[in-house]
Amino acid sequence: MKTMTRLMAATAMVCAAHSAQAETKIGILMDITGPIASFIPPLQNAASLAFKQVNEQGGLLGGEAVAVFGDTTGSAQGAVDAAGKLINVENVPIIMGALMSGTTIAAAEAAAIPAGVVQISPTATSPAMTGMDDNDLVYRIVPSDNYQGEVLARMVLDEGLESVAVTFVNNDYGVGIGNTFIEAYKAAGGEITAAVKHEEKKDSYRSELATLSQAGGDALVVVAYAGDSGAKIVRQSIEGGLFTRFVGTDGLRDEALIADIGAEALASSFFSSPTSPEDNPAQETLHEQFNAEYGEGADKPFVDQTYDATFLALLAVAKAGSTDRAAMAQALRDVASAPGEKVGPGEWEKAVALIGEGQDIDYDGAGGTYDFDDAGDVAGVIGKFVVEGDSYTRVGIVE
Repeated sequence: MKTMTRLMAATAMVCAAHSAQAETKIGILMDITGPIASFIPPLQNAASLAFKQVNEQGGLLGGEAVAVFGDTTGSAQGAVDAAGKLINVENVPIIMGALMSGTTIAAAEAAAIPAGVVQISPTATSPAMTGMDDNDLVYRIVPSDNYQGEVLARMVLDEGLESVAVTFVNNDYGVGIGNTFIEAYKAAGGEITAAVKHEEKKDSYRSELATLSQAGGDALVVVAYAGDSGAKIVRQSIEGGLFTRFVGTDGLRDEALIADIGAEALASSFFSSPTSPEDNPAQETLHEQFNAEYGEGADKPFVDQTYDATFLALLAVAKAGSTDRAAMAQALRDVASAPGEKVGPGEWEKAVALIGEGQDIDYDGAGGTYDFDDAGDVAGVIGKFVVEGDSYTRVGIVE
């Protein structure tokens, strides 16, 4: 009997120790390789910072929060494979990511939605996401390209560019924003001299550029990723004397473009991109935290949004009080939206204490506020950026 009692006590101690050391895995789905690879290092740091803060302030569900990264390779099949591994092998309850629209949609349709797993993207902007039959599982914290396209049309006309040629990449991202921009620009009185949809991963775009150049225009609008077709199109335009002024969207707002083309050649160009509200104290807080941890990089594109999406995913699990996948969507909406006590970047201990007391919380992030509509979309802020030195400077915003 004594032996049995000692055995039961030992078993209880082992179980208690195991419980105290339990890990809660969160999926982080990123396009680590592929056309936006140059964006990724500071975004990985942003996600890692959120986990570090959580674990330094008590952890998640009584144990350590662990980031499990998956690489989409920037392709639809890669996204499906990586998401499937996170869901079926790592058993994550929620996924932050992906980043590109195409990889986000592919992962959602083939892996996350069938498994009942919430995805929250910090950067995917395709309008196709709004109408997805997703069972309230797909969210994003940047505005749809339907909005960015309209804002870009206003920016172009405000610059005095009354006629432009347009080329956009043939994928979810390019088609979405390209068509929206064209419609909005024409409706506002601008002239589209020519519009050409181009394919990814070609070595030469000179035939497409010849068509666009012959049609004329005050500038060339390029909707593409710099790491794939975007930089090639800009470089080949300049080399052929076809266009010298360019207008780009967030996919082209990549420091790889500056490194490839040179700041001087881009001096008259400008770019639109989702950004943070002006005079946002939460952004200042995050940037101080980020640079204290990593030395620099807080001002890189989408650091704010990646951190916020990661922190929101972690808060959703804390709000749910478990890793029950079925509880994540409502929990995410609860922690992101008013009403509730305000919490900001790094305030994990405060947030968990409020949740433990049964109080509502409302996360206001470095990228702004995130009140999800029925489709999992948010309103947002679009910034206008120009090249200065080896980086981009925001010179205006539209809320």
